[in-house]
Amino acid sequence: MIGIDWGTSSLRAYRLGAAGAVREKRDSADGILTVPPGGFPAVLRQVAGDWLADGEQQVLLCGMVGSRQGWVEAPYLPCPAGPAEIAAQLTRVPFQGADIRLVPGLVTRDAGGVPDVMRGEETKLIGLLAQGVAGQVCLPGTHSKWVRLEGGRVVGFATHMTGELRAVLLAHSILGRLVQPGESAAAFARGVARSGEAGGLLHHAFGTRALGLLGELAETETASYLSGLLIGHEIRAALQPGEPVHLAAAETLAAPYAAALRQLGVTLREHDPDIVVRGLVEIGRHWA
Repeated sequence: MIGIDWGTSSLRAYRLGAAGAVREKRDSADGILTVPPGGFPAVLRQVAGDWLADGEQQVLLCGMVGSRQGWVEAPYLPCPAGPAEIAAQLTRVPFQGADIRLVPGLVTRDAGGVPDVMRGEETKLIGLLAQGVAGQVCLPGTHSKWVRLEGGRVVGFATHMTGELRAVLLAHSILGRLVQPGESAAAFARGVARSGEAGGLLHHAFGTRALGLLGELAETETASYLSGLLIGHEIRAALQPGEPVHLAAAETLAAPYAAALRQLGVTLREHDPDIVVRGLVEIGRHWA
Protein backbone atom coordinates (compact mmCIF):
# COMPACT_ATOMS: atom_id res chain seq x y z
CA MET A 1 0.00 0.00 0.00
CA ILE A 2 1.00 3.61 -0.57
CA GLY A 3 0.17 6.04 2.22
CA ILE A 4 0.35 9.80 1.69
CA ASP A 5 0.04 12.58 4.25
CA TRP A 6 -0.83 15.47 1.92
CA GLY A 7 -1.02 18.85 3.60
CA THR A 8 -1.33 22.49 2.66
CA SER A 9 2.34 23.18 1.96
CA SER A 10 3.91 19.74 1.47
CA LEU A 11 3.32 16.02 1.24
CA ARG A 12 5.05 12.92 2.51
CA ALA A 13 4.60 9.58 0.74
CA TYR A 14 5.31 6.14 2.17
CA ARG A 15 5.56 2.80 0.41
CA LEU A 16 4.40 0.32 3.03
CA GLY A 17 5.10 -3.40 3.24
CA ALA A 18 2.48 -6.03 4.03
CA ALA A 19 3.31 -5.87 7.74
CA GLY A 20 3.24 -2.07 7.79
CA ALA A 21 6.98 -1.41 7.62
CA VAL A 22 8.09 1.64 5.63
CA ARG A 23 9.91 0.37 2.57
CA GLU A 24 10.56 3.83 1.15
CA LYS A 25 9.71 7.43 2.04
CA ARG A 26 9.58 10.55 -0.12
CA ASP A 27 8.98 14.24 0.62
CA SER A 28 7.61 16.81 -1.79
CA ALA A 29 6.86 20.53 -1.62
CA ASP A 30 3.71 19.98 -3.70
CA GLY A 31 1.18 20.87 -0.99
CA ILE A 32 -2.42 21.31 -2.04
CA LEU A 33 -2.09 25.09 -2.43
CA THR A 34 0.59 24.62 -5.11
CA VAL A 35 -1.44 22.19 -7.22
CA PRO A 36 -3.35 23.74 -10.16
CA PRO A 37 -6.97 22.76 -10.83
CA GLY A 38 -7.08 19.17 -12.06
CA GLY A 39 -3.39 18.68 -11.24
CA PHE A 40 -3.59 16.19 -8.38
CA PRO A 41 -3.31 13.02 -10.51
CA ALA A 42 -0.16 14.37 -12.16
CA VAL A 43 1.45 15.17 -8.81
CA LEU A 44 0.65 11.70 -7.51
CA ARG A 45 2.23 10.09 -10.57
CA GLN A 46 5.26 12.34 -10.22
CA VAL A 47 5.75 11.39 -6.57
CA ALA A 48 4.81 7.71 -6.68
CA GLY A 49 4.44 6.74 -10.32
CA ASP A 50 7.20 4.12 -10.17
CA TRP A 51 5.59 2.52 -7.11
CA LEU A 52 2.31 2.29 -9.00
CA ALA A 53 4.07 0.85 -12.03
CA ASP A 54 5.71 -1.69 -9.74
CA GLY A 55 2.33 -3.07 -8.71
CA GLU A 56 1.04 -1.00 -5.82
CA GLN A 57 -2.74 -0.88 -6.24
CA GLN A 58 -3.97 0.74 -3.00
CA VAL A 59 -3.32 4.40 -2.15
CA LEU A 60 -4.54 5.91 1.11
CA LEU A 61 -4.51 9.70 1.39
CA CYS A 62 -4.95 11.79 4.53
CA GLY A 63 -4.68 15.49 5.30
CA MET A 64 -5.86 18.63 3.55
CA VAL A 65 -5.95 16.80 0.21
CA GLY A 66 -9.41 15.76 1.37
CA SER A 67 -10.54 19.33 2.06
CA ARG A 68 -12.75 21.55 -0.10
CA GLN A 69 -9.54 22.99 -1.61
CA GLY A 70 -8.06 19.54 -2.22
CA TRP A 71 -8.48 16.72 -4.71
CA VAL A 72 -11.91 15.53 -3.58
CA GLU A 73 -13.74 16.69 -0.47
CA ALA A 74 -14.07 13.92 2.09
CA PRO A 75 -16.99 14.47 4.51
CA TYR A 76 -16.37 14.89 8.21
CA LEU A 77 -17.12 11.88 10.40
CA PRO A 78 -18.71 12.57 13.82
CA CYS A 79 -16.90 11.59 17.01
CA PRO A 80 -16.51 9.20 18.67
CA ALA A 81 -14.67 7.37 15.90
CA GLY A 82 -11.98 4.70 15.69
CA PRO A 83 -10.11 3.01 12.84
CA ALA A 84 -13.05 0.81 11.85
CA GLU A 85 -15.49 3.73 11.60
CA ILE A 86 -12.97 5.81 9.68
CA ALA A 87 -12.15 2.99 7.26
CA ALA A 88 -15.86 2.47 6.63
CA GLN A 89 -16.19 6.10 5.51
CA LEU A 90 -13.21 6.37 3.15
CA THR A 91 -13.95 8.48 0.07
CA ARG A 92 -13.08 6.95 -3.29
CA VAL A 93 -11.06 9.12 -5.69
CA PRO A 94 -11.38 8.50 -9.44
CA PHE A 95 -7.97 7.46 -10.77
CA GLN A 96 -6.87 5.12 -13.52
CA GLY A 97 -4.55 2.36 -12.41
CA ALA A 98 -5.08 2.31 -8.63
CA ASP A 99 -7.73 2.26 -5.93
CA ILE A 100 -7.37 5.60 -4.14
CA ARG A 101 -9.23 6.46 -0.96
CA LEU A 102 -9.33 9.58 1.22
CA VAL A 103 -9.45 9.46 5.01
CA PRO A 104 -12.36 11.54 6.36
CA GLY A 105 -11.82 14.37 8.78
CA LEU A 106 -13.54 14.38 12.17
CA VAL A 107 -16.15 16.71 13.65
CA THR A 108 -17.18 17.21 17.27
CA ARG A 109 -19.14 19.80 19.24
CA ASP A 110 -18.24 21.58 22.44
CA ALA A 111 -20.45 22.02 25.50
CA GLY A 112 -22.16 24.99 23.82
CA GLY A 113 -22.95 23.01 20.68
CA VAL A 114 -20.39 24.82 18.51
CA PRO A 115 -18.72 22.49 15.98
CA ASP A 116 -14.99 21.84 15.78
CA VAL A 117 -13.20 20.00 12.98
CA MET A 118 -9.89 18.34 12.17
CA ARG A 119 -8.42 16.95 8.98
CA GLY A 120 -5.18 14.97 8.94
CA GLU A 121 -4.71 14.81 12.69
CA GLU A 122 -7.23 11.95 12.93
CA THR A 123 -4.72 9.65 11.23
CA LYS A 124 -2.03 10.52 13.79
CA LEU A 125 -4.53 9.81 16.54
CA ILE A 126 -5.34 6.39 15.11
CA GLY A 127 -1.60 5.71 15.20
CA LEU A 128 -1.48 6.68 18.87
CA LEU A 129 -4.49 4.48 19.62
CA ALA A 130 -2.67 1.57 17.98
CA GLN A 131 0.11 2.09 20.53
CA GLY A 132 -2.36 1.86 23.39
CA VAL A 133 -2.47 5.58 24.15
CA ALA A 134 -5.50 6.82 26.11
CA GLY A 135 -6.34 10.07 27.84
CA GLN A 136 -5.50 13.60 26.72
CA VAL A 137 -3.35 14.26 23.67
CA CYS A 138 -1.85 17.53 22.45
CA LEU A 139 -0.98 17.91 18.77
CA PRO A 140 0.76 21.31 18.48
CA GLY A 141 0.56 23.22 15.23
CA THR A 142 -0.82 26.33 13.59
CA HIS A 143 -4.15 25.12 14.95
CA SER A 144 -3.28 22.99 17.97
CA LYS A 145 -5.55 20.07 18.84
CA TRP A 146 -6.33 18.85 22.35
CA VAL A 147 -7.92 15.43 22.09
CA ARG A 148 -9.59 12.86 24.31
CA LEU A 149 -8.87 9.20 23.47
CA GLU A 150 -10.93 6.53 25.19
CA GLY A 151 -11.88 2.95 24.44
CA GLY A 152 -9.82 2.82 21.26
CA ARG A 153 -11.61 5.81 19.73
CA VAL A 154 -11.32 9.58 19.33
CA VAL A 155 -14.04 10.78 21.72
CA GLY A 156 -13.72 14.54 21.18
CA PHE A 157 -11.30 17.42 20.75
CA ALA A 158 -10.82 21.19 20.89
CA THR A 159 -8.83 23.37 18.50
CA HIS A 160 -6.76 26.38 19.61
CA MET A 161 -5.54 28.88 16.99
CA THR A 162 -2.40 29.65 18.99
CA GLY A 163 0.17 29.38 16.21
CA GLU A 164 -1.86 31.42 13.76
CA LEU A 165 -2.66 34.08 16.36
CA ARG A 166 1.02 34.44 17.21
CA ALA A 167 1.90 34.92 13.54
CA VAL A 168 -0.85 37.50 13.03
CA LEU A 169 0.12 39.47 16.15
CA LEU A 170 3.79 39.58 15.21
CA ALA A 171 3.19 40.46 11.55
CA HIS A 172 0.11 42.67 11.63
CA SER A 173 -0.34 44.18 15.10
CA ILE A 174 1.38 46.87 17.11
CA LEU A 175 3.08 44.17 19.18
CA GLY A 176 5.31 43.30 16.24
CA ARG A 177 6.73 46.83 16.04
CA LEU A 178 9.05 46.16 18.97
CA VAL A 179 10.23 42.72 17.88
CA GLN A 180 13.79 41.96 16.82
CA PRO A 181 15.08 38.46 15.94
CA GLY A 182 16.08 36.42 18.94
CA GLU A 183 15.09 33.56 21.22
CA SER A 184 15.05 33.52 24.99
CA ALA A 185 14.10 30.56 27.16
CA ALA A 186 13.84 32.89 30.16
CA ALA A 187 11.42 35.22 28.36
CA PHE A 188 9.35 32.26 27.21
CA ALA A 189 9.10 30.97 30.79
CA ARG A 190 8.16 34.47 31.93
CA GLY A 191 5.29 34.49 29.42
CA VAL A 192 4.08 31.09 30.61
CA ALA A 193 4.09 32.30 34.20
CA ARG A 194 2.21 35.49 33.26
CA SER A 195 -0.55 33.42 31.65
CA GLY A 196 -1.53 32.20 35.12
CA GLU A 197 -2.08 35.68 36.54
CA ALA A 198 -5.32 37.68 36.62
CA GLY A 199 -6.38 39.86 33.69
CA GLY A 200 -7.02 37.49 30.79
CA LEU A 201 -5.29 36.98 27.45
CA LEU A 202 -6.24 40.25 25.77
CA HIS A 203 -4.92 42.31 28.68
CA HIS A 204 -1.81 40.16 28.92
CA ALA A 205 -1.16 40.53 25.19
CA PHE A 206 -1.09 44.32 25.38
CA GLY A 207 1.19 44.05 28.38
CA THR A 208 3.77 42.63 25.99
CA ARG A 209 3.99 46.04 24.32
CA ALA A 210 3.97 47.99 27.57
CA LEU A 211 6.85 45.91 28.94
CA GLY A 212 8.84 46.71 25.81
CA LEU A 213 8.08 50.43 25.86
CA LEU A 214 9.26 50.72 29.46
CA GLY A 215 12.43 48.77 28.80
CA GLU A 216 11.35 45.79 30.91
CA LEU A 217 11.38 43.37 27.98
CA ALA A 218 14.12 43.40 25.34
CA GLU A 219 13.13 43.54 21.69
CA THR A 220 14.98 40.26 21.14
CA GLU A 221 12.90 38.65 23.91
CA THR A 222 9.47 39.82 22.79
CA ALA A 223 8.63 36.97 20.40
CA SER A 224 9.64 34.35 22.96
CA TYR A 225 7.65 36.06 25.71
CA LEU A 226 4.56 36.22 23.46
CA SER A 227 4.95 32.53 22.58
CA GLY A 228 5.08 31.59 26.25
CA LEU A 229 2.08 33.78 27.00
CA LEU A 230 -0.08 32.29 24.24
CA ILE A 231 0.94 28.68 24.81
CA GLY A 232 0.49 29.13 28.54
CA HIS A 233 -3.06 30.39 28.07
CA GLU A 234 -3.80 27.52 25.67
CA ILE A 235 -2.55 24.87 28.08
CA ARG A 236 -4.43 26.34 31.04
CA ALA A 237 -7.66 26.42 29.02
CA ALA A 238 -7.34 22.90 27.58
CA LEU A 239 -5.60 20.89 30.29
CA GLN A 240 -7.41 18.22 32.28
CA PRO A 241 -5.59 18.49 35.63
CA GLY A 242 -4.15 15.39 37.21
CA GLU A 243 -3.61 13.55 33.92
CA PRO A 244 -0.45 13.18 31.83
CA VAL A 245 -0.37 14.81 28.41
CA HIS A 246 0.62 12.79 25.35
CA LEU A 247 2.51 15.08 22.98
CA ALA A 248 3.12 14.28 19.30
CA ALA A 249 4.64 16.76 16.84
CA ALA A 250 7.84 17.64 15.03
CA GLU A 251 10.59 18.83 17.38
CA THR A 252 10.25 22.51 16.46
CA LEU A 253 6.56 22.44 17.37
CA ALA A 254 6.76 20.09 20.33
CA ALA A 255 9.69 21.72 22.15
CA PRO A 256 7.94 24.89 23.39
CA TYR A 257 4.88 22.92 24.48
CA ALA A 258 7.05 20.43 26.33
CA ALA A 259 8.87 23.28 28.08
CA ALA A 260 5.61 24.97 29.09
CA LEU A 261 4.01 21.75 30.29
CA ARG A 262 7.04 20.88 32.41
CA GLN A 263 7.10 24.40 33.84
CA LEU A 264 3.46 23.92 34.89
CA GLY A 265 4.28 20.60 36.54
CA VAL A 266 2.43 18.44 34.02
CA THR A 267 3.57 14.86 33.42
CA LEU A 268 4.56 14.57 29.77
CA ARG A 269 4.79 11.61 27.43
CA GLU A 270 6.30 12.36 24.03
CA HIS A 271 5.65 10.26 20.93
CA ASP A 272 7.16 9.75 17.48
CA PRO A 273 6.26 12.80 15.34
CA ASP A 274 5.90 10.47 12.33
CA ILE A 275 3.06 8.59 14.02
CA VAL A 276 0.90 9.24 10.95
CA VAL A 277 2.50 6.17 9.34
CA ARG A 278 1.10 3.91 12.05
CA GLY A 279 -2.30 5.51 11.55
CA LEU A 280 -2.26 4.94 7.80
CA VAL A 281 -1.32 1.31 8.40
CA GLU A 282 -4.14 0.76 10.91
CA ILE A 283 -6.77 2.39 8.71
CA GLY A 284 -5.43 0.43 5.74
CA ARG A 285 -5.86 -2.85 7.63
CA HIS A 286 -9.51 -2.13 8.24
CA TRP A 287 -9.97 -0.99 4.65
CA ALA A 288 -8.46 -4.23 3.35
